[in-house]
Amino acid sequence: MARMDTPLRKPKDTKGTFFRLLSYLGAYKFILLGVVVLCFGSNILSLLGPNFAGKAINEAAAGAGKVNFDMVYYYAKRMLICYLCSSIIAISTSMIMMHVSKWIARRMRKDIFEKLMRLPVGFFDRNQAGDIISRVSYDVEVVSSCLATDIVQILNSLVTVVGSMTMMLIISPILAVVVVFTVPAAITYTTKMRKITRPKFSLRSKNYGIMNGFVEEMFSGQKTIMAYAYENRVQERFDTVNQNAADAYHDANYYGMTMGPTVGMINNVGMGLIAVLGSVFYMFQMVTLGQISSFVLYSRKFSGPINEIANIVNELYSALSAAERVFNLLDQEEEVKDVENAYVLDEVKGHVQMEDVKFGYEEGKTIIHKLNLDAQAGKLVAIVGPTGAGKTTIINLLMRFYDVDSGRILVDGNEIRTCTRESLRSAYAMVLQETWVFKGTIFENIAYGKEGATMEEVVAAAKAAHIHPFIERLPEGYQTVISEDGGNISKGQKQLLTIARAMLYNAKMLILDEATSNVDTSTERQIQKAMRELMTDKTCFVIAHRLSTIQHADHILVVNQGDVVEQGTHEELMAQKGFYYKLYAAQFE
Repeated sequence: MARMDTPLRKPKDTKGTFFRLLSYLGAYKFILLGVVVLCFGSNILSLLGPNFAGKAINEAAAGAGKVNFDMVYYYAKRMLICYLCSSIIAISTSMIMMHVSKWIARRMRKDIFEKLMRLPVGFFDRNQAGDIISRVSYDVEVVSSCLATDIVQILNSLVTVVGSMTMMLIISPILAVVVVFTVPAAITYTTKMRKITRPKFSLRSKNYGIMNGFVEEMFSGQKTIMAYAYENRVQERFDTVNQNAADAYHDANYYGMTMGPTVGMINNVGMGLIAVLGSVFYMFQMVTLGQISSFVLYSRKFSGPINEIANIVNELYSALSAAERVFNLLDQEEEVKDVENAYVLDEVKGHVQMEDVKFGYEEGKTIIHKLNLDAQAGKLVAIVGPTGAGKTTIINLLMRFYDVDSGRILVDGNEIRTCTRESLRSAYAMVLQETWVFKGTIFENIAYGKEGATMEEVVAAAKAAHIHPFIERLPEGYQTVISEDGGNISKGQKQLLTIARAMLYNAKMLILDEATSNVDTSTERQIQKAMRELMTDKTCFVIAHRLSTIQHADHILVVNQGDVVEQGTHEELMAQKGFYYKLYAAQFE
């Protein structure tokens, strides 16, 4: 089935996303409580610094010959001690949050991967692999970075703002009013910009996912691209996708980065007013020089966090957008659970029946119409037909990757929707046209489906699949490590490995979906012969385009446009001179 690039459902509940992030933090509530205490202590010590500085200035401003150096040194030492201790605590807090963010990222990736293992096949048919990978890697990393730095900064900012305002009110309530006057202007501006920047950060994350999906698709088809000399056109398409991602990044950060400087300008206006009024108050001896100095320092501490929060806001929006994409994936509908008290298929004989089966991948678009099939246990059933006739769809239904819209499928008389998926799928061994091997030894790849397989069993399966001589020629034999996606062996050899894997797997039913399409005709005939010997007493479903390879099938199902148009043995179908006859003749004309 062709993939349909249907985007994941995207909720608009920003508050919900925020609280779900907090739920991840909740698992470390005691550590976070300690972080809050440390942040509080660090900022209290930092707030004591300007107070000591002001007192030291008052002692130094007594006049020529009247400076009390002992008290100046006294307050200066305490100021330095406060700042030093505050810095040590702040560093410790950042290190703790770095570890917390690492733990949360690990847990989030674990949740995503477990979710992916529970999603139906249709989800992967509809969504790009690159976009899914982007959510697991890039989006989780954005969230992790935010938790590692921004949470601590926000906590520090809150304590600093409250503490600074308290100290300013104590020093001079009138001057404090000037500072407070600038806060509504900064908040109003930040609120207005939030409505502009929030959608832009969401668009940035979306375009990054699209770009990653495109790159993954193009890299996986690199040989085909080169074979058709399509490099320039692919480059042009990538330039467009890349430009969209770059534009989205620019738009989001352009507006986000203007917030900090603008809020800083508003705060600087307040600082100018403080300087003017403070000078007037000092002339009338309403405040001392030390108080003005302390007030200026506290006002900087008050405005600094507001400015920092304005800078952090764009990072928070980016993290929330990334978190939405992660939670969108986690909210996808999982594969329908087994019915209550589902039947466990054991001692499977392999009698498969399809009765009036109707199915379509999309509502209103039926692919399979009233399909009927009776595959006796231990028989070889071949499914043939033109491309798009519905052959692979039948396999998807047999494995219950999708559920039928109407009708039913039975295995040994048990309707498969009343059976557990695990026991149903375990009853089949499967070899697909699209081969899959993983990074590991050849032994591990062949033994993948059978836990505890011995070397003798693996070698026997490899010999039956006619890949044993090739393995023996390798420097390390069965312990040779296959690179990621089997890059160091040919496609035909990968297919032989997957065939050996299926032969080793002790299942009563076998599905071969164009399983020998990447091997030569001579090897294919040898494999077919070996399979017939190994598939004794097993029900086998074979999808084949080369009709010469399925002449020995016990039953041939001819499918066209979702309907079974003919069925019977090769000799019977050839005698009818119908659709199968035309297909067969077309291959030998």
